[in-house]
Amino acid sequence: LFLAVCAVGIGGTFQYGYNVSIINAPTQHIHKFLNETWSSRYHKELNADLLTFLWSVIASIFSLGGLCGALIGGSMAIRLGRKGALLMNNVIAILASILMGISFPTGLFELLIAGRFLIGINSGVGLCVQPLYIGEFAPKHLRGGLAMGTSIFLTGGILTGQIIGLRELLGGEKHWPLLLSSSCIPALAQLLFLPWFPESPRYLLIDRGDELSCAKALKRFHGSSEYRRELEDIQRECFALEGEKPRKPWQLFTDPAVRWQLITVIVMTMGQQLSGINAIYFYATYVFEQAGIVAEKIPYVTLGTGVCECLTALSCVRSNYVGRRCLIIGGYLLMTLWCTVLTFSLTYQELYSWVPYMSMMCVFAFILSFGLGPGGITNTLTAELFVQSSRPAAYMIAGTVSWISFFTVGMLFPFIVNGLKQYCFVVFLLECFFVAAFIFLIIPETKNKSFLEIKKEFNKLNFGRNA
Repeated sequence: LFLAVCAVGIGGTFQYGYNVSIINAPTQHIHKFLNETWSSRYHKELNADLLTFLWSVIASIFSLGGLCGALIGGSMAIRLGRKGALLMNNVIAILASILMGISFPTGLFELLIAGRFLIGINSGVGLCVQPLYIGEFAPKHLRGGLAMGTSIFLTGGILTGQIIGLRELLGGEKHWPLLLSSSCIPALAQLLFLPWFPESPRYLLIDRGDELSCAKALKRFHGSSEYRRELEDIQRECFALEGEKPRKPWQLFTDPAVRWQLITVIVMTMGQQLSGINAIYFYATYVFEQAGIVAEKIPYVTLGTGVCECLTALSCVRSNYVGRRCLIIGGYLLMTLWCTVLTFSLTYQELYSWVPYMSMMCVFAFILSFGLGPGGITNTLTAELFVQSSRPAAYMIAGTVSWISFFTVGMLFPFIVNGLKQYCFVVFLLECFFVAAFIFLIIPETKNKSFLEIKKEFNKLNFGRNA
């Protein structure tokens, strides 16, 4: 099980975290490349506005690719299987790496844009299919811990990108094309290791009707002495679905039996993106400067934020035993607290010498709280709230909401910060408190429950007394 999670994660959410992270290091070098290419091609200087526009396209087209990946990820998981979809997804990553790698020697910045779009598609598919696959092959009592592999590899990707992007490694002027094309390495690793593992047992039995292959897969994943209990659980779900085929996303919006599950996923996914984590990263450099850290050293201190997220995701594998509700509600309430403290500390930054250090503490505490709940549990719950026929469509909807929210934050965030300054965290603390209250009132505990038992819990919300 552990090796399977590693084989799935290295080419899944690791790619998302890695490619979000590495684009920051070579910003100045890409600007220089755009200027030189434009001058040699058109024999005139590239004006500042057009340069900003081209850089914005290169940076933001990743989000558009991610949205497209989320829209096709569920369909790929149904047609090719969970494992097959991930393997095919690596072909997209390798093609993207080639295009980004040859953009500099060929003098074609258009290839850089195309490569970023394709690696966005790869990330969108990975974010959709990886938690789907892990959630389906994990045994019930380990599902929460194993599903944290999604968060661990995502934060591991961010941290790895921050390290590889240092100017002493591949973040320098000579090596930035290698930095952008290095995403082919995780893709090749997954192509090498993932074929050794079986397809999702639930997919084999419920979608394909292949009980023999399902039993073989369960023996590989759970051991020959433990697999029968899980097989019986899958057979019960298969009988309850009565041969129901995988559903389309728009069918979920009209089905009263999944109304509150769908609302829950949308609220949690939006809450994760709009929680203020992006504002924290934006303010981190300012906070570190105010604390007296030299500008040249700030990239190394920023590595601490990546380490924070990674360590929190790892610790959640154990702390997940306290239950999903406790973790995610606690995470959002702690984020509400740190937003409040950070608002005050940024407001009175100049008043006392110790206040910048309090701001610095809040940055790390907020990131730890995010990793404790919203960062790790959201994808786990998305897998648990739906039965087999609805799960791929639910991940397509969750992925679409996530990427649209990600893009919206990227567009509106500078205006929010410029308009409200440090008081922007008041907006985020209200959002965090609202999501915590929603989860407290709506979501039942899902730990150690089968997918059918969780469905029965939600039937009380969806149908009231008629449940």
